[in-house]
This record gives sequence, structure tokens and C-alpha cells, in this order.
Amino acid sequence: MIPRYSRPEMTQIWSEHSKFQIWFEIEAHACDAQAKLGVIPHSAAQTIWKKGKFDIDRINEIERETKHDVVAFLTNLAEYVGADARFVHQGMTSSDILDTTLSVQLARAADILLAGLDRVLSALKARATEHKYTPTIGRSHAVHAEPTTFGIKLARFYAEFERNKSRLQSAKQEISTCAISGAVGTFAHIDPMVESYVAEKMQLHIEPVSSQVIPRDRHAMFFAVLGVIASSVENLAIEVRHLQRTEVREAEEFFFAGQKGSSAMPHKRNPVLAENLTGLARLVRSAVIPALENVALWHERDISHSSVERMIGPDATVTLDFALNRLAGVVEKLVVYPEQMKVNLNSLGGLLHSQQILLALTQKGVSREDAYRLVQKHAMDVWKTGGSYLDRMKSDDEVGQYLTNLELEQLFDIKQHHQHVDTIFKRVFES
Repeated sequence: MIPRYSRPEMTQIWSEHSKFQIWFEIEAHACDAQAKLGVIPHSAAQTIWKKGKFDIDRINEIERETKHDVVAFLTNLAEYVGADARFVHQGMTSSDILDTTLSVQLARAADILLAGLDRVLSALKARATEHKYTPTIGRSHAVHAEPTTFGIKLARFYAEFERNKSRLQSAKQEISTCAISGAVGTFAHIDPMVESYVAEKMQLHIEPVSSQVIPRDRHAMFFAVLGVIASSVENLAIEVRHLQRTEVREAEEFFFAGQKGSSAMPHKRNPVLAENLTGLARLVRSAVIPALENVALWHERDISHSSVERMIGPDATVTLDFALNRLAGVVEKLVVYPEQMKVNLNSLGGLLHSQQILLALTQKGVSREDAYRLVQKHAMDVWKTGGSYLDRMKSDDEVGQYLTNLELEQLFDIKQHHQHVDTIFKRVFES
């Protein structure tokens, strides 16, 4: 997590102050619940809210001696609260604080990521609508296939990111659990009502069985979803990178006034943002395997997961947040070249219409094998020597037995490939 790839709203969630503030709120809410149960005096709970403070430098100083962060926090809190501090942390264990806090942080991070996804979706929808009927070549294996529209290209990414939004909403729900169950999760020294009370106050739901720690399959799912979203970011970024290649030039990142593409070559306009997104996606995905490996803890708990989560929690969410907003900016400002798309569409002399001829011949009674032979023979000649595919088909007497020149010309109408664009858009944007 470095400033270059961070946004303040997300980094604030992972700040030391934010963490300790959540710790304090959990402890104070627990005291309120204990007071309602008659376990501690109501006046003590009120004092804890009124006098409760913490000093990060002091906590760190105490931790250097105690080697325990929660103990250091509680010791510092007691310095402010006074005698009533003896009622803090009644029947609780460190994991109650640490795990519930992590749930709060991940849930809040998910809200920011969902906002980022909404921005990406909004940008994709606007640009897809703008280019709904802009013809462009579709590619398979990076080779010209058949015509599509640039709007359909973007609609496909929109649908992908909409699925990601649903995944993240589910992942947020799964991670948003509260565990205030004490040592080994048996509630031996604390009433389950305290857990329910804290969960409501912290906008979480209760963990059915926590075994002292919240089960890490929840966290594994959360980070796996972040990894999937990151892969979708890369998927769209790779498309931009390809379209900006000099040999393609169908679209490119916006080039700002005063921007420099190279220290050596003044003419360069490089897809640096999309390349950056590819790299950031790798970083987010790197959190997935450690999160999966955290699932297997010894017995009721160990802390092998702790060091991992202290790093991947901030790093994965901060990085993905930055990536989503950078991606949205790329889409919003993407420069599109419809005329170059037409040039590329026509660059192979009409070969993109080969399937239409193949199907037309079969409709005239020609076997698929013979039709394929006739169509491919001329297609391969055009690949090698260029020229007009339509003219070659017109000059073939065998083809002429089945298709007139007028029928062949009609088969080379690109509008054939756009007749169901409305259907696709309705499925994507109105479903």
C-alpha cells in the first residue's frame, strides 16, 4: 500500500486511528450490553464512553514491553478511563476484538469497492450506448473473425462487471459477521446477548459458531471475489491495450495536454494506464492464495492467519479501489476511432462475410463440406494475394450455379451482423 496507488477514503479505513477507534467502539458497546444484563454498573458503561480515549504512540510504547497489541490498547484505555476500566473486556478474548474489527473494515472497504464498480458500470453503459451501432471487427485468436459493434464489445464488459457487483455484495454479506464469544468460542464467561448487541451496533450479523476466531472460509471467499474482479479489470485493460496498438488504432487512452509518452521518442502515445491496471490486477490476485491457505487453522485457533491479513486486507482493497477508479477514468475518456474501425473491417477484402456465403450455399442445397471447400478456396487466395473476395466469388462458375451476383452482393451487407443488437442491449441493460 503506497500513496501512488492509493485513494484517501480507502486508506483511512486501514489507518491505525481507525482501527483503534473500532476497537474502542466494540469494547464500549460490549460494556453497554453488560450493563443491560446487570454484569457491570450502568455508570461504568457511561464513564467508558465519556472518558474513553487512546494514544497511538502510547499504545505502541506499551506493546514494545507487553508484546501484545490488544493488551497494550486496553492498558492505554485504562489510563484515561480510571477505575471503571476494570469492567472493560469482561469475558472477552483478543480475537473478539480483532476479528470483529476486521469484519467492519472489510465491510466498509466493500462499500467503497461497490461504489467503484458503479462508476465503471456507469462509464461502460454510457460508452456502449454511444457506440451501439459503431461497426468494428470481432476477433478470435486475435485474428479477424466477423463484424460486431463497439457497443456490443462494451456491453459484454458491462455484464461481466455487473456479475462482479453481485459477487461482491454477497461477499460483503458473508464477511460481515461479529464474534464476541470469549475463549474458544463457548460463551463461558460472557452472555451471547452481548454478541448480538455489538453486532447490531457495528452493522454486522452474528457468527453462528466462532471457535474463538471467525472461520476463515469467509475471508477466503471475500478475497477470491476481489481476485475475480481484478481479473475483469485486466480483461478490459488488455482490450484497450490491443486496440491502441499502432497496427490497430481503433481506440486509445486519452492523451492529456503536456503528457509525455517517452523520454526518448516524442511521438509515443502509450497505453500506460491500461498496462498499469494489468500490473495492479496481479497484485490483487496475489492475495487470494494466502487467504485460501488461512482457512486451515490449528484446532480452535492459531495466529498463522494474522500476519497475512494485516497485509492483504489493506493491500488488496486499496489496490483494487485505485484500479477500479482508474479503469472508470480510462473508459470515460477513451478516444474511439470509428473510421479506423471501418478501415480494419475492410482490410481483408471482405473475408469477414465468408460464413454468410457458406450458409447461403447450404440453403441452396449444397452439402456443408462442398460449400466450405468453395468458400475457403477463394478465402485463402485473398489471404495470400489480396483483392476483392466478392469479385472472386462472382467469378466462380460453380458458385454461380447456386447464387446470383445480386444475391452475393446482399450477402456482403454488414447490417446482417447488427440485426440483433437491440436484443443484446435489452438483455444486458434492461434485465
